[in-house]
Amino acid sequence: MSTTELIKGSFIAKDRIEYAKGSIVSQQIIKNGAGNITLFSFDKDQQLSEHTAPFDAICQILDGLATIKVGDQKYSVQEGEMIILPANVPHALYAEKQFKMLLTMIKGN
Repeated sequence: MSTTELIKGSFIAKDRIEYAKGSIVSQQIIKNGAGNITLFSFDKDQQLSEHTAPFDAICQILDGLATIKVGDQKYSVQEGEMIILPANVPHALYAEKQFKMLLTMIKGN
């Protein structure tokens, strides 16, 4: 799927994805050899359990409030804030309130 099939013109990221009761929703914006960009929405109390990824990622909160654990540290991250998720470092996400995020994963060379 090419980028032009996914996106036409400008858009507001947080308006491209909706909340779903009791769920996590994802929508891939772009994927190529350099990495991918994906929108997520989390209903309150939803979570992604601790895991690792082989690539660095940047998580930008577009709406709401999340607790994000990176290694042994917990961070409260809210609308307008970003956090880096380093490659191979365990991380987890928990929705204190509903939240939407834009995840940018960058593949290494």
